[in-house]
Amino acid sequence: MGKYNPDCPVETTLQLIGDKWKVLIIRDLLTGTKRFNELMRSVTGITQKVLTSHLRAMESAGLVTRTVYPEVPPKVEYNLTETGFSLKPILDSMIIWGNDYKKKTGA
Repeated sequence: MGKYNPDCPVETTLQLIGDKWKVLIIRDLLTGTKRFNELMRSVTGITQKVLTSHLRAMESAGLVTRTVYPEVPPKVEYNLTETGFSLKPILDSMIIWGNDYKKKTGA
C-alpha cells in the first residue's frame, strides 16, 4: 500500500480498491479461483499490462493470493484472501445501489 497511510478509513479503502479495474477483479474473484486468462476475458477492456500491475498491487496489499504450479506451461491461479473476500459487502452494496439507480433513471 506504500508509505502513506491515511487516517480516513474511506480514503484507506479507496487507496486499496479505488480503481474500477480492481473492483471488477474482486467482483470476478468473489466467485472463486481464476486463472490470468479467465480474468482477461471477464474484465472487459482491461489490458494485460494493467491486469498484471493490479494483481501485483492487490497481492502486495494482501487482497489476492497468487499460486504458481510447477507445470509446463506454468499454471497460475488467483484467489481472494480472507481480507479480499471481506470486501464482498461493499460490492454487494454497489450492486444494490447500481440496480436502484438504473431503475430510477431508466439507464
